[in-house]
Amino acid sequence: MIAKELKNMWKKIGPGIITGAADDDPSGVVTYSQAGAAHGFNFLWASLVTFPLMSVVQEMCARLGIVTGKGLGALIREHYSKKVLYICVFLLFIANTFNIGANLGAMASAAHLIIPGISVLIFMVVFTAVSLYLQIFVPYEKYVSFIKYLTFSLLAYIVTAFMVTVDWGVVLYHTLVPSFSLGKEEIIILCGILGTTISPYLFFWQPAQEIEEEIKEGRVTISARVHYANKKVMSDMKKDVWIGMFFSNLVMFFIILVCGAVLFPAGIHTISTAGEAAEALRPIAGSGAYFLFAIGIVGTGLLAIPVLAGSSAYALAEAFKKPEGLYQKPSHAKFFYGVIFVSLVLGFLMNFMGIPSMKALLYSAVLNGLVAPVMLFFIVSLADKKSLMREWANTRFQMILGWGVMSLMTFAGVFTLAVLFF
Repeated sequence: MIAKELKNMWKKIGPGIITGAADDDPSGVVTYSQAGAAHGFNFLWASLVTFPLMSVVQEMCARLGIVTGKGLGALIREHYSKKVLYICVFLLFIANTFNIGANLGAMASAAHLIIPGISVLIFMVVFTAVSLYLQIFVPYEKYVSFIKYLTFSLLAYIVTAFMVTVDWGVVLYHTLVPSFSLGKEEIIILCGILGTTISPYLFFWQPAQEIEEEIKEGRVTISARVHYANKKVMSDMKKDVWIGMFFSNLVMFFIILVCGAVLFPAGIHTISTAGEAAEALRPIAGSGAYFLFAIGIVGTGLLAIPVLAGSSAYALAEAFKKPEGLYQKPSHAKFFYGVIFVSLVLGFLMNFMGIPSMKALLYSAVLNGLVAPVMLFFIVSLADKKSLMREWANTRFQMILGWGVMSLMTFAGVFTLAVLFF
């Protein structure tokens, strides 16, 4: 009986858990690792703050997809300025490509640490080819099943925390009591945490995957999808989203915890790559912790890169009214799959352009900081529209929290630009 219930629950968990897990990509691992290495446990509280903010935003995105049967790009194109949409999706494409490149480099470095006999270049070629193959040639149902199981790789970070010495009393204090100064480095890290958790690419991925799930169930037309929304569907979606976002923030918490407990007291305060974070653990925390951390980097990268490339493809295809969707055959959605191909190839080539991975991640964070507030304006405005959303429009609480997140991300983008360029 219990096994059957768990199996049914696993079937219901889909877009939310994948979206949440993809948020903890290798670039996120670098950000969280740097926060822990440089400032110990001081940023643990951030995981409590970002959890409800991230959850409310992704729930709005999912609700938009379920109620309208359309993706975010299509909805913005229909209700707002096309020029603004084109600029946003173009910046999203650039930011995602930087992220893909940084993630490929991090995954290859981590894999090379595990298997030193194979070069970083070969690993990058393999990971790029695997990601392309999965998205272009594997049927949607099998593809989603594969990346859903990859979410288990995130458990590596949680297990690692119980392999090192931790003062749990101090951890609890810093989790509940915010403590950091407003120095340049602290502002950059805080903005990086916000940018890597509340990211524009997730905004496009979430509603698109809700629609893909409905198409998989046979609701191919927009009309069929629009009439599908009901209380049970919304309840299942909310559970899926909130579980996914909880998982995402839990992993963030444990990465900061591990690096704060191991690297910070050892005087290792600078982390340039995700692979460097794993390697730094080995002489202090032991081979087991190092190995698990490295495995986590590879697993989350394999999960996140298809989401990054896929979100760019959904955004651009919806903006330019091109056929889109992973359920489509490549011959029927050439533009959509072309964006995925170009994103991965450019990301791969970026590793040979001499751009340091930390700079690439910072550039990506700045672009996300600029794009996120604009996209959040559209998301919250659309989710507020009763004419569009009917009884599924935002509640007062959701509306207040939504505009609050937009304001916070605006300040984060402005502060990031200020401390980096002025």
